[in-house]
Amino acid sequence: MLDITELTVFSYIAELGSISGAARLLKMPKSSVSRSLARLEETMGTALVERSTRHLRLTDAGLLLRRHVRRILDEVGEAENAMAGLVGVPVGDLHVDAPFTFATGPLASMLPAFVRRYPDIRIVLSVNNKPIDVQLEQMDVVIRIGPLQDSELIARRLATFSLWPCASPAYLAHHAEIVRPEDLANHRWISHADRRQAFAFRGTNGSVREVEVPPGIVIPEPEVMKTMLIAGIGVGLLPDFHASDAVADGRLVRLLPRWTTPSVDAHALYPSHRSLSAKVRVFVDALVAHFANRDQGP
Repeated sequence: MLDITELTVFSYIAELGSISGAARLLKMPKSSVSRSLARLEETMGTALVERSTRHLRLTDAGLLLRRHVRRILDEVGEAENAMAGLVGVPVGDLHVDAPFTFATGPLASMLPAFVRRYPDIRIVLSVNNKPIDVQLEQMDVVIRIGPLQDSELIARRLATFSLWPCASPAYLAHHAEIVRPEDLANHRWISHADRRQAFAFRGTNGSVREVEVPPGIVIPEPEVMKTMLIAGIGVGLLPDFHASDAVADGRLVRLLPRWTTPSVDAHALYPSHRSLSAKVRVFVDALVAHFANRDQGP
């Protein structure tokens, strides 16, 4: 009879192409992973991998089993989460991955109330700005800001953030005045991407101005960009939740405040088989409610 644990170990080996890599992600001794693979091969009556000193390759039998294992593990996960959802008890470890700026801002402000309300959920937070394979990394929920990549993950929109053009008072004192969106193109730009970008600004009368700016200095992390802007290095776009404190205390000036500026969406992403999990459901619901309260104001 097939063993679910051995199938899980095999799925990691197959995806990573490495026994050592599977052992690291599973937090198991390499010898235990090797023995698990050997037992599965004995059960199947055939070799599943071809081993060499440099790499590991699946045999034809291994390739066939990998296709079935994915479905088997998905079905097991769906069954477990369906039962958890049926019982309705949010409990257990909840692995969440979020960008640094989001984690230290909106997420940090909602977590204390969430943890107090659901003491049986243990939050395991990782901070990461890169694309992530949710199933491979065993994450329950991944939060990302900006355009989404095509995937089979469920995406639930959490909020829309305005991108505020900002600069420091010191920078503005020594450079040309910015009164129209097109003036931005004549300033030293700090960008999150190494390419020319076009941004649309909408005026109070409904007119739209599209401004194309060069990449300038490239700073993909908003926290570092904010520091550069406060230091008077140039002009850049920051998410409203990240810029608001510096604008309020005068370290930054929000430019073109009468114009509707570009915006980005934040989404919570999770595999379909986790959609019935009580812990995932209450966490994502709490995030949505947190941002709904933010948008409504006091």
